[in-house]
Amino acid sequence: MADLLALSAKFIDNDIYEGAGLVNRPTMELSELGNGIAMIEAFSHVVTFKTGDGLVLFDTSLEAFGGGVLQSLRRWTDEPVSNICYTHGHADHVGGTNHFVCEACEKGHRRPRIIAHENVSPRFRRYEATNGYNFTINARQFAPATELRMGQSGGSGGGGERRFGPNPWIDPDTTFRDSLDVRVGGTHFELHHAIGETDDHLWAWVPEHKAICSGDFVTWVFPNAGNPQKVQRYPLEWAKALREMIAKEPELLLPAHGLPIGGKARIAMVLDHIATALETLVSQTVDMMNNGARLDEIIHSVKVPAHLMDKPYLKPVYDEPEFVVHNIWRLYGGWYDGNPANLKPAADAALAAEMANLAGGAKALAKRAGELAASGELRLACHLVEMAGLAAPNDIEVHGIRAEVYGARRKAEASLMSKGIYGFAERQSQQIITEHNQQKA
Repeated sequence: MADLLALSAKFIDNDIYEGAGLVNRPTMELSELGNGIAMIEAFSHVVTFKTGDGLVLFDTSLEAFGGGVLQSLRRWTDEPVSNICYTHGHADHVGGTNHFVCEACEKGHRRPRIIAHENVSPRFRRYEATNGYNFTINARQFAPATELRMGQSGGSGGGGERRFGPNPWIDPDTTFRDSLDVRVGGTHFELHHAIGETDDHLWAWVPEHKAICSGDFVTWVFPNAGNPQKVQRYPLEWAKALREMIAKEPELLLPAHGLPIGGKARIAMVLDHIATALETLVSQTVDMMNNGARLDEIIHSVKVPAHLMDKPYLKPVYDEPEFVVHNIWRLYGGWYDGNPANLKPAADAALAAEMANLAGGAKALAKRAGELAASGELRLACHLVEMAGLAAPNDIEVHGIRAEVYGARRKAEASLMSKGIYGFAERQSQQIITEHNQQKA
């Protein structure tokens, strides 16, 4: 059993960063963090409280991790699970619920009551309506999703539709809008709704333990408030929730990703740093918007102060500040970026064909992209090589360069989101080359 609180204190107190894998650890290991409190480290963690009237769980992790989570829990206690609280409706937080429902049925226990914000069920319906899209973007983001079993074919591993998320999504039994007080046995749980990563998020204050279950408001990476492939995020409201947590003066912080944190002063500092990073992005972006700047100028100007980005719990290894700026613009200004040419643009392929013609052909564009990439100008290189690929979609030489440019871009990026998208483009061109060579053979 790892001493997670000592490990997090070491990293925080000494500003040590040794890689995301040391703080986000899907080990399936259960660690006791206090009297009757445990955390199981999974794809997203499961936090559990002994109450005297059954276990209260916060989240159930990804579907593929649910069985392992249950096994770890049962090595700790045989107490039935009486309540499950969804911090929010993302698949990696709710996917494992069926394992606990089935266990209750098999053992003749009462089915766990599932508690969540009222927007969770509408989220599930949206996921069902956009199943194919969500499978695609998660395969791209996590490269590929099948390695994590973000969804299972037909829900059982056989043939059928590729699926994003569990089958079925298990809806909450009890929902609330703003807040909900829940008493289970001798433990009081204050559930608070706040928008941030999602519009259905909650965080919990457990006064008997002076503990906060923060869900994804704390993840030990830069906040997932940008995500270019997902719906709107809310960075300023996210910061507000963190400051409300500080006001509770917690002595134990239990996040859904990353290490738990102990100590009132240490927790307050971490929450303040995360909130400040988000607040400064919002203030800088809105100031520039008010002064008439285009999105392009804002993206290349707004920065988080270096002393915050250096913190071990604010590294841009999943999301990153530039993507958050996009979301701030979208939230306050809509999708028009200020460039009139982008209001009603020409088709990408038509523009690419014209640029290739001006450059002397798609190969010329691609070769220049390769030169730019070699000199470190990867942003420019990606523009040119993408035009070349669109102008000559079947040209193997062009796709060879395209794969090289996007491969270089992938290696140069820090965040998983960037790496996933650039890696997907790299694999696209590699696949075209492979299919061409197979046809020739």
